[in-house]
Amino acid sequence: MGRIALVTGGTRGIGAAISTRLKADGFTVIANYAGNVEKAEAFSADTGIEVMRFDVGDFAAVQTAIADIIARHGSLDVIVNNAGITRDATMLKQTRDEWDQVIDTNLGSCFNTCKAAFASMKERGFGRIINIGSINGQAGQYGQVNYAAAKSGIHGFTKALAQEGARFGITVNAIAPGYIDTDMVAAVPEAVLEKIVAKIPVGRLGQADEIARGVSFLAAENAGFVTGSTLSINGGQHMY
Repeated sequence: MGRIALVTGGTRGIGAAISTRLKADGFTVIANYAGNVEKAEAFSADTGIEVMRFDVGDFAAVQTAIADIIARHGSLDVIVNNAGITRDATMLKQTRDEWDQVIDTNLGSCFNTCKAAFASMKERGFGRIINIGSINGQAGQYGQVNYAAAKSGIHGFTKALAQEGARFGITVNAIAPGYIDTDMVAAVPEAVLEKIVAKIPVGRLGQADEIARGVSFLAAENAGFVTGSTLSINGGQHMY
């Protein structure tokens, strides 16, 4: 039986690119999504990838969903924690609810998925956990204390869990994308985006497929000696 992969936030943007790349690599992929049923169903119809709706920030919902995946497919070998949201505001304007939403979805989801699958991976002696961080978790960003804290937390989470998983054949790594040409970045005002691109040494936004290539490498059978690492894919904007 082939390897089974779950990609959270896996039907749009970077997540969609990761899902389709892993399918091309031979994985059976389940793409999680949160709310847009129409777009998720269209993605599934176009790619043949199974889609599954649940809130990654809801601990109980994640436990139920991953138990179902393991029951139906026999294992869950790869988790790509890609789901993320923004609720940008300066500290003076940000609400506690905006803080909680971002922390729960972007960082809490990593705990939720790994908690649900880690024992099964340990029993099988194989696992690949890939957490999608951000350049803004490494360098910080004005108006994003919640997002930067969550993404920075992902990098620490990755290093700690990698130490727990290493002797069981479970690798845990992170990717820190820079500014990628997705709907989220397209929502940035044009004048602001021009200033961002001007600071990227390669002179352009990244492409979602470039992040997917990094995931493909880390998810591979022969990537077992790479763990606890953060792969920065940011066009040289932040060398960390």
